[in-house]
Amino acid sequence: MHFVTRARVHVDRIATAWAIRRFVDPDASFEFIDRNRDPTRLGAIPFDMRGVELGHHGGRCTFEVLLEKYELRDPALRRMGAIIHAIDVPLDDETPAALLELAAAFDHIRDSAISDDERLIQGARICDELYIDCDGASNDRYM
Repeated sequence: MHFVTRARVHVDRIATAWAIRRFVDPDASFEFIDRNRDPTRLGAIPFDMRGVELGHHGGRCTFEVLLEKYELRDPALRRMGAIIHAIDVPLDDETPAALLELAAAFDHIRDSAISDDERLIQGARICDELYIDCDGASNDRYM
């Protein structure tokens, strides 16, 4: 499968790409384009872009929509989706410190002078750790 999304990937796009490779298609490839470019002409599945199926819908972030579309019912993925959602929407003053630290780690990846492919690699490490954490008893420290 070939997917396309906006360049300078951040938390929702990183986590969605991670979930695609981990649970949908381990051989998936990704293309990164300018936010103003039309993704429909690229012969790829667009995600986290305006007006596409795999995007924000009904108050859910792209990661959560992906879980629904591909019927990924793993409780750890559901917990992870709530955390990704909490980071992807504006944070407020009452955000737990652990969530702020996780958001800062994703911000660092986005703001680094590296390619989007490298951002996915670095972000996958965070997502792997978060998934393991969510597979444990609780993720209360993030919420």
